[in-house]
Amino acid sequence: MTKDSHALDIEGLPVNRQTSVYVYEAPVRIWHWVNAAAILVLCVTGYFIGSPPPSVGQHEAYNQFIFGYIRFAHFAAGMILTVGFLGRAYWAVIGNHHARQLFYLPVWDGHWWREVLFEIRWYLFLEREPKKYVGHNPLAQLAMFFFITLGVGFMIVTGLALYAEGAGQGSIFDDLFGWVIALVGNTQRLHTLHHLGMWWILIFMIVHIYVAIREDIMSRQSIVSTMISGHRTFKDDRPD
Repeated sequence: MTKDSHALDIEGLPVNRQTSVYVYEAPVRIWHWVNAAAILVLCVTGYFIGSPPPSVGQHEAYNQFIFGYIRFAHFAAGMILTVGFLGRAYWAVIGNHHARQLFYLPVWDGHWWREVLFEIRWYLFLEREPKKYVGHNPLAQLAMFFFITLGVGFMIVTGLALYAEGAGQGSIFDDLFGWVIALVGNTQRLHTLHHLGMWWILIFMIVHIYVAIREDIMSRQSIVSTMISGHRTFKDDRPD
């Protein structure tokens, strides 16, 4: 089995043959699930921050801290997301080839673009047979780069800029990210961009889950379980 991202040549494989390749190392798998949980918490709490819930009960305001808990959960998940993203970038440097796919696109490779177009046709049900990949297929790599690498990076920078406003002038957050507010113009515009970024990532999560389950069923290769065990299994159980 080749370790690059090109499709596997399955010609000549006997019927019912099953092969398995170790793809994703433990740090990548741990980051994936921690990142997914953090994004889920951020989306739920971020929605309520943008559309605050009404006061509950007849108690005085100082006896209620619902919105404070929401903001705390949002900030905590945001910090976890940030540390995890930095750790994931570090592992892209020291990890295997597949750990680096998230952070670059081989845009100079004509073969890679042809495979992107093939995958688009496959997802549109215009191709009869799927191609097999050890790591991300080219279309998945393209989507992950724009929605996760750039999308999460954008959310981290804008989120820390908004946090800097509350931390106040002179804080380390203001020193590092205060310039973002000036770049955008005002915090209301920054809030809007940050909120739109949430929907950008949420749409990706929905499509990502659908595609992962679809590929598990239709392409005869493990997708979901690969991010648990690290091994990608290819099941060539249909005759040509």
